[in-house]
Amino acid sequence: MRASCQALEAQVSYVRRLAQGRLDIVDAELARRHEGRPPSDIAEMVADLPSTLGRHLTAPGSGKRPTTIEPVEPDPELVAPLDRVLDVQALGDLPARSDAELTQIRVSLADVEADLSAQRKALFDRLDALSAEITRRYRTGEASVESLLQ
Repeated sequence: MRASCQALEAQVSYVRRLAQGRLDIVDAELARRHEGRPPSDIAEMVADLPSTLGRHLTAPGSGKRPTTIEPVEPDPELVAPLDRVLDVQALGDLPARSDAELTQIRVSLADVEADLSAQRKALFDRLDALSAEITRRYRTGEASVESLLQ
């Protein structure tokens, strides 16, 4: 149960990072407009991605060690709400969108990110409860390493 929960948390975290990246790209386009800079094209947007996506980098957040390092393939159902707001193909069209459209996209992306954050927190709570139960079982003798090895 804990392994399943960890796998789902990895997927939710990955999709949440995708949402945050799309938010950063929309924010960069809104900032460009606010600063009065000329419209960008797809080549310029791609060239700016390292600085755009690197603005909010911080030290590792939760302090919890990752349990896997292999790439995550998220369930399409987790990605669907994000893609309904702004799919990968639509990212290149951002300069052609109106300010009002971009603002609405930003609000909707923030809502998706908040939902994913809430799911992630609930999964961490569940993982903590499962870990506590496993620890309790070992302490009380209900479970033992020997029984796992058999």
